[in-house]
Amino acid sequence: MSMPFYVAPEQQMKDKADYARKGIARGRSAVVLQYEGGILLVADNVSRTLHKISELYDRIAFAAVGRYPEFENLRLMGVRFADVRGYQYDRRDVSGRQLANIYAQTLGTVFSESLKPWEVELVVAEVGDTSAEDEIYRITFDGSIVDEQRFVAVGGSAEQVSAALKDRFSPDATLGEALGTATRALARENGGDQGPEAANLEVAVLERKREHRKFRRIRGRRLASLLEEAAGAAGTASGGGTTTEDEADE
Repeated sequence: MSMPFYVAPEQQMKDKADYARKGIARGRSAVVLQYEGGILLVADNVSRTLHKISELYDRIAFAAVGRYPEFENLRLMGVRFADVRGYQYDRRDVSGRQLANIYAQTLGTVFSESLKPWEVELVVAEVGDTSAEDEIYRITFDGSIVDEQRFVAVGGSAEQVSAALKDRFSPDATLGEALGTATRALARENGGDQGPEAANLEVAVLERKREHRKFRRIRGRRLASLLEEAAGAAGTASGGGTTTEDEADE
């Protein structure tokens, strides 16, 4: 009779962590950062139909990297939680902190109890009435949660992208300037200076001054205009002041 194969719990956890990190590293990164009008979310996404960035609730957005079916399940879970809680209590009772904690608990349980961890990394962002009240949470594959300040990058090249964000970040940047910062940071993923092509950019904002639902996608002509503005460097400030007034091409 053969002896059962034994693996130490510490080795099991290490193997699962390595597996998850490798899976996440195969995908492309995403960044979330504050700008003068709210919070900007940008992802390098070649898909036209599968979103990495989505609205969770009135003031709350979600960005994810890794395996799409897994983070899509998490997104749907968050939307259902927010809808039920907002209906039972009050819409203002739904918070980004609650959703981040639920995601952390779910991912932590999967990581510790399942053979295969989920290959995902998430950001939950909530825009406040002032920039000091903005909240950005990063949740990793093992259920760890970090309260980030000002900006965050997730994905396989997060360290390089974060370093680029740190070099260029300004909380008073216009939307165009912030988008330029984000795309130049994402360029570090490939070790170059050129950011993702416009066709591969998924961009959205949580817009502080917008009534009710703060989330909106930016694409089409609006995105092209902002990218031109970002590339203009010295001309960005003069063109960026009206960025929050225009509607996206929905």
